[in-house]
Amino acid sequence: MKYYRLHIDSKNSFEIYSKITKILGVKPTEFESKNNLTALYSLWTYCVDEEDEAPYYDFINNFLDIIEPKFAELKTIGIKKKHITFWMNYEYDQQCGMEFHPKEMKRLGKSGIVMCIDCWQKGTVIEL
Repeated sequence: MKYYRLHIDSKNSFEIYSKITKILGVKPTEFESKNNLTALYSLWTYCVDEEDEAPYYDFINNFLDIIEPKFAELKTIGIKKKHITFWMNYEYDQQCGMEFHPKEMKRLGKSGIVMCIDCWQKGTVIEL
């Protein structure tokens, strides 16, 4: 199972969180929070989950398609590229292997967005 996340630091502000949603035109993922509700709007997150046998989801290009045309608008509300990260959380069985196409890596590098990868053995209990 792979869990793809587009995270934007929304500075714990409902106003900024709402503006990000409006600018991007994509509804963020809603989470049930067991933690402190004061941090509910600290991180705007868009999620896509991919089952093991599902066709490949090109998260890098899809996420860049969402945010690249909106960089200037995001900047007007104080969101800079350093506030945006892409995450690939990967649950693997026996071997953790992945590959990325040079074109998507070049595009990601040119965008200035950080990509993070987190892997864990299937059956391990984690909280995303």
